Amino acid sequence: MKATQTLLLRSLHNSALPPGPRMPSTLQAVAWARRPLPFLERCQKHFGDIFTIRVKHAGTWVIVADPDDVKKVFTADHAVLGVGLANSILGPLLGPRSVMLLEEPEHVKRRKLMLPPFHGERMKGYSEMMADVTRRALATWPIEEPFALWPQMQEITLEAIMRVTFGPVETDSLHRLRHHLRKLTNWMNDPRRLNLLAAAGPSRFAGNSDYREMMGPVEDAVLEQVRLRQRDPEYTDGMDIASMLAEARYEDGSPMTEQDLRDELVTLLTDGPTSSLLSWAFERILRHPEEYARLRAEVHATNGADPANEDGTRGNGNEASYLDAVVKETLRLCPAAPIVVRKLLEPMEMGGYTIPAGATVAPCVHLVHRREDVYPEPLRYRPERFLERPAGTYTWIPFGGGVRRCLAAPYAQLLMKQVIGTVVSQVDLRPVEPRSERAKKSAIAFVPHRHAWVIATARGDVRPERISGLTTAVPAR
Repeated sequence: MKATQTLLLRSLHNSALPPGPRMPSTLQAVAWARRPLPFLERCQKHFGDIFTIRVKHAGTWVIVADPDDVKKVFTADHAVLGVGLANSILGPLLGPRSVMLLEEPEHVKRRKLMLPPFHGERMKGYSEMMADVTRRALATWPIEEPFALWPQMQEITLEAIMRVTFGPVETDSLHRLRHHLRKLTNWMNDPRRLNLLAAAGPSRFAGNSDYREMMGPVEDAVLEQVRLRQRDPEYTDGMDIASMLAEARYEDGSPMTEQDLRDELVTLLTDGPTSSLLSWAFERILRHPEEYARLRAEVHATNGADPANEDGTRGNGNEASYLDAVVKETLRLCPAAPIVVRKLLEPMEMGGYTIPAGATVAPCVHLVHRREDVYPEPLRYRPERFLERPAGTYTWIPFGGGVRRCLAAPYAQLLMKQVIGTVVSQVDLRPVEPRSERAKKSAIAFVPHRHAWVIATARGDVRPERISGLTTAVPAR
């Protein structure tokens, strides 16, 4: 293995790469950790649709923003591409055995065990639970008082994923796990942690005593749930993800190890991207009154239910749902991750360059989604574009693509639609400030800089006293 890495590094050192910024890799790492989106935009402006950045502790990345190059990466044989090393910066949080970091052929084997909860009939069963979680959250929202929407979305997404992962029954142990997950999330989202990760690298960050103090109780609580299910298969009804994974077996009959289970469950529970996406969905549409009115009209006509099929179409499949279009436009303008990374194990031709083995190629979601030749007026918020033309396989890539496309993508989109539909059906929202918010880096996603402050007005069958009476209003900034 060490000899192979040496050959890859030697190949990388001796080969020409696309141009890119010349500043030291440490400074590029800081730019990447603090404000990656403007950094990518500046690079594209100076170097075009393919350029090289060098990020300390993460390596050499060739960023590609041409859909043809994106297709080459997503359709390449897994023997040509690796992923774990390229994604190593996520290692401290997700764990080395997470499906997101496994190389082939282990990735395919693990993916088969992880797929069932996120497809088919199981997905349909989540819809009412997601709506119920949202309705319960709405009952705690202040009425006619400013409050930050992002923390509310964090609570909704945490409760939904806890129910999916561990089932609907509440216990003291799960209550403690929620508490520890909130503490870990708040700790990770502190900008100082991002600087530490950029400066120290993932290995040293993982050994940081403060990090271990935050992560340790989460790991202990997750493994406690796994062991309860292994000791007593009837502890739950077996429909929750923790039970399914505890009982899952590979083709040779072997079970997942405790490290495997820890990493997969922590990966699921640290669902920062979906809460940020929901915050962006409201942040964007509330500043576009005509689009907001159209969404409300559709949602009210369907009593808050999503009228779309699983693929986003309605009825016979010829008419798209506006709610689905709102979700897709949010994911286009505000994707959770700006790039998808793959490690080259063999040279690859793209953009007029022969990219050497050892380099990381990174289809850039952020830049592809802003191509004017694909999306006219790309910076304009316009959900209608997805009613006029379906999302392209290699031009709409918020969840990546190919065999490693995010397996929880159907869950994330369903949750977004259920939460948006339920909220819009029961309260009217308006932004506290008319000015749009810029993106701010959190631990593993991008959030509205001011956390999407809104004012809610009750409507429909939601009584103001039922909502406002259960919580103290969040003070204005």
